Amino acid sequence: METLKLKTNINCSGCVAKITSSLNETVGENNWKVDTQNPNKILTVSGTEVNKNDVVRAVEKAGFKAEEVA
Repeated sequence: METLKLKTNINCSGCVAKITSSLNETVGENNWKVDTQNPNKILTVSGTEVNKNDVVRAVEKAGFKAEEVA
């Protein structure tokens, strides 16, 4: 099981709702979550074959940004 953590600008439940369809399609339902309480708005994705580029594209498709946590 791989885990990917990305810094995003997804900052509220409305934003999470906008990205849900795109991320569910890319990584599967219940395989991701966004910590909107974290100052970096961390998106955590778990799965057997997590592709960072696919996740970033899915986030950008929904109108948000994602980058690796430094």
